[in-house]
Amino acid sequence: MTAREYDLIVIGAGAVGENVADRAVQGGLSVLIVEDELVGGECSYWACMPSKALLRSAASLRAARAVDGARQAITGELDVAGVLRRRTKVTHDWDDASQVKWLSKAGIELLRGHAEFTGERELRVTGDDGSVTELTARHAVAVSTGSLPLLPDIPGLRDIEPWTSRDATSAREVPASLAILGGGVVGAEMATAYAGFGTEVTLIARSGLLTREEPFAGELVKESLEAMGATVLTGVDVTAAARDDHGATLTLSDGRTIVAEQVLVAVGRTPRTGDLGVEAIGLTPGEWLETDDTLRVNGFDWLYAVGDVNHRALLTHQGKYQARAAGDVIAARARGTAVDDAPWGAHVATADHRHVPQVTFTDPEVASVGLTEAAARKDGYDIRVLDYDLSWVAGASTLSDDYRGTARAIVDEKRGVLVGATFVGQDVVELLHSATVAIVGEVPLDRLWHAVPSYPTLSEVWLRWLEAYGRPSAG
Repeated sequence: MTAREYDLIVIGAGAVGENVADRAVQGGLSVLIVEDELVGGECSYWACMPSKALLRSAASLRAARAVDGARQAITGELDVAGVLRRRTKVTHDWDDASQVKWLSKAGIELLRGHAEFTGERELRVTGDDGSVTELTARHAVAVSTGSLPLLPDIPGLRDIEPWTSRDATSAREVPASLAILGGGVVGAEMATAYAGFGTEVTLIARSGLLTREEPFAGELVKESLEAMGATVLTGVDVTAAARDDHGATLTLSDGRTIVAEQVLVAVGRTPRTGDLGVEAIGLTPGEWLETDDTLRVNGFDWLYAVGDVNHRALLTHQGKYQARAAGDVIAARARGTAVDDAPWGAHVATADHRHVPQVTFTDPEVASVGLTEAAARKDGYDIRVLDYDLSWVAGASTLSDDYRGTARAIVDEKRGVLVGATFVGQDVVELLHSATVAIVGEVPLDRLWHAVPSYPTLSEVWLRWLEAYGRPSAG
């Protein structure tokens, strides 16, 4: 057994943990990061990157088929084996050597193994070879272990060994048929990807598709999935599951049965805190770690939780945003320098509350930031809703011969600023950051008249929103 001591110990070397460690090292601290899987984490190997690689090829093919002159050049079908090869290239064939090299260059030490708390600022790390290392953090421990797929308590479900998101994004072969439980981002994206491969997809979304978005988002995605040949079932639950030589059979609450070669469960996430020994520091295993806006766990002066594990915003980009604040504030507190923890300060994650951007890479894409109409009304805002059919924008007609999409802006009438924006359509993802800047910066609509969108682009929707709202008069 060996013993080591550092200013900061980070548990979890995913994108979030890497950023916490990097910012703390830049702040002058000694940092050790502990990882029991691959450096780079979920996003690099099983989530963001491979899922988008799986989606891209079929999306490109559909886009080409929607443009006269290009569609005639398409003489074959999607090469699924090629898609899987490209996905594997994107994940570096699940080899983290390049990420480990980056840690070394950044001055961050890596210890491979499973970490458990043994007391205040104390950890025990057990390596795959059985070695044990005792660790002490002089100033802080940051938990960045992320989340795990949630498996609902449905009779027989565990027995059929369903896929989780990891299995869907790392598959070496494509099933002939796939039943998907859950209509959130993972369910909708994987339905899009596998339908694009030619798999017979049945998506079971009890409450509907993408229900946290504006209603028209789920409606347009549902129409598109059905046009691709997928079956979308809403308003029903899965009550039982079984597997035999013919595949997996799901029994629905309305009495119907669905038979598929494989089943993907995508109904939510659960915190990865069950095996960290958090009971040794007075916390409950398997629960989210709630924090203040500096990402410090409530009730502690040395423990931080960053990324999915704190349940603030389960998105890689938002976790990395939190990580920058957390790494900086840990370093500031360790040095005894000033902490800027006022809203929008350098050491807080204010945007987690009402300013979160998200993209769902379905076809059409769904890109949103801030509040939906329903959320804004629930929060008591006096709002005006601006809707615009994106097919009416000149840029849309150059992208596709049959463009379909909608853009919605939510205006806070009291302040004259945007508090929410949603775009649904082809190639709308790059519209999102302009909306994020406008909302986070609280840019007055009067000033946005002077932010001129180039022509012909989809960005001209900003001008159409302003015209619908009305130009301010001089007097």
